[in-house]
Amino acid sequence: MAKFEKVIFWSIFLLLPTIVLGMSNCTCDPDEGVVNKTKALHYKLGAIASILVASAIGVCIPVLGKVIPALSPERNFFFIIKAFAAGVILATGFIHVLPDAFDKLTSPCLKEQPWGIFPFSGFVAMVAAMGTLMVDTYATSYYNKKNDEGDNHVHSHATNGHAHISESMMSGSDSKLLRYRVISQVLELGIIVHSVIIGIALGASEDPNKVRSLIAALTFHQFFEGMGLGGSIAQAKFKSLAVSIMTLLFSLTTPIGIAIGIGITNGYNEHGQKALIVEGVFNSASAGILIYMALVDLLAADFMHPRMQCNGKLQLGANVSLLFGAGLMSLMAKWA
Repeated sequence: MAKFEKVIFWSIFLLLPTIVLGMSNCTCDPDEGVVNKTKALHYKLGAIASILVASAIGVCIPVLGKVIPALSPERNFFFIIKAFAAGVILATGFIHVLPDAFDKLTSPCLKEQPWGIFPFSGFVAMVAAMGTLMVDTYATSYYNKKNDEGDNHVHSHATNGHAHISESMMSGSDSKLLRYRVISQVLELGIIVHSVIIGIALGASEDPNKVRSLIAALTFHQFFEGMGLGGSIAQAKFKSLAVSIMTLLFSLTTPIGIAIGIGITNGYNEHGQKALIVEGVFNSASAGILIYMALVDLLAADFMHPRMQCNGKLQLGANVSLLFGAGLMSLMAKWA
C-alpha cells in the first residue's frame, strides 16, 4: 500500500479512540424517553446486519465495472451514476452533517464562553475544506513529482520520437489516475468520520422507537453514500487488495460504530459537554470535507469533462441525476 494510503488508513483508526472517549463522558442529564434495553438491543443487532449489507452493496456497485460493462468508468452511464452519488454526498454534508454539528455546538448544555459567542461549526467546516484542498494539492503534487522522476528516467533511455510521444501520453494518463486515487482516499476519510459518529449515536440509544426509525434511514443513507465512494474507487483503478480494503473499511465503519455505542451505553449521554464538543467538531470537519469533495473533485471535474461538455443529452441526464440524488438524500433528513 502506498505511503499516502497508509497515512489515511491509520488516521482513520487513530480517530476512533478520540471519538469514543469524548462521547462517553457526560455532564448533562439525558433525555427522558422510552427505555427498553432488550428491545433496543434487538433492533441494534438488526441495524448492524442491515447497514453492513447495504453499505457493501452500495460501494461495490460502481466497482463492478469489469463485470458489468454499463458500470465501467469509460461509459457515459457512469457519469450519470456519479452525478447521483455526488448529489447524495453534497446533501449529506449540507443537510445531514452540518446542521447536526450546529445543533451540537450551540447546545444550551455547553458554556456560553466560548461556544455561544462564535460559530465554531462553520469555522471548523471552513478550515476542514481548506485543509482538504491543501492535502489534495500536496498529495497530487507529491505523486506527480514521483511520476515525473520515473518518466525522466525512461526518457533518458528513449531513442526515437515515437517513444517520447508514447511516454507523454502515459504520463498524462498516470497523472489523472493519481488524482483519482487522492480523491477517493480523502473522500473515504470524510465519509468514515461521519459514519463512525452516527453508528455510535445509534448504538448508544436505548429508545427502541428511535433506533427503529433510524435503521431504514441509515441503511439507505449508507447505500447511496457507498455508491459515491465506489464511483471514486472505480475511477482510481486500485489493485484488488487496495479496493478490497477500502470497500471493507467503509462497509464496516458504521456497524463498528454501532458496536462501540452498545459497549458504552451506560456511560453515554448525548447531551454531555465532551460528547457534544467531540461530535460537533468531528461532524463539522466531516461536512467541510464532504462539501468540498462533492463540489470540487466530483461535480466540477465531471461536469467540465470534455465528454460531458460535448454531449447535451449526457449533460441533461447528469443534471437530473444530480438533482434526484440531492433531493432524495435531503428528503431522508425527515427521518434521520
